[in-house]
Amino acid sequence: MTRKPIRILLVDDHAVVRAGYRTLLAKHEGLIVVGEASDAASAYQCYKKTNPDVVIMDISMPGRGGIDAIVHIRRLDPHARILVFTIHAGASYALQAFRAGARGYVTKSSQPELLVSAVRDVAEGRIPICPEISEALALDRVQEEKSGVQELSPREFEIFRMLIDARSTDDIASALNVSRKTVANYHYSIKSKLGVASDIELVLLGLRQGLLGPA
Repeated sequence: MTRKPIRILLVDDHAVVRAGYRTLLAKHEGLIVVGEASDAASAYQCYKKTNPDVVIMDISMPGRGGIDAIVHIRRLDPHARILVFTIHAGASYALQAFRAGARGYVTKSSQPELLVSAVRDVAEGRIPICPEISEALALDRVQEEKSGVQELSPREFEIFRMLIDARSTDDIASALNVSRKTVANYHYSIKSKLGVASDIELVLLGLRQGLLGPA
């Protein structure tokens, strides 16, 4: 009996990258790209329109990031199967992605065939994690000092990521479609949970956690 094709939605803000994914996946029987999106908002709309079997989701995108996109898609469809495919190899990103509802996590430094096998794994209900992330998660578990980042909710983590990326309150409010006061409340809550008193300390913590590359 012929297997049902796996229908895939690609979410990445770079058109050239999406074209590369599409070419790679087209080489493998039973994998069909049914939609593409460049940000969280269009990913949500495209998911509703195409109802894919698997979403390949980047994390760093304009406006709402991939973590927030995962949360919104999973609210729409609790059974959505989302595979994160990103440059971010830190344990904090992976933990937040899984907390948001991701069903797999592979870094872009992985071999192309690993992405293909991860798509099949997610479609069949398994949870693929690339070796790089498996090692990062293992190291995170044995660390004695915890930063508090793991205690942030997915929404708090997205705002934290925007803050350390020097995004303004107005910019964050617009991206997330919330009020400035809501962002300010999150800002205060994030600093309290992380035990820092200033935005400079937030940035330094982000650097130590590998959430922000050095300038």
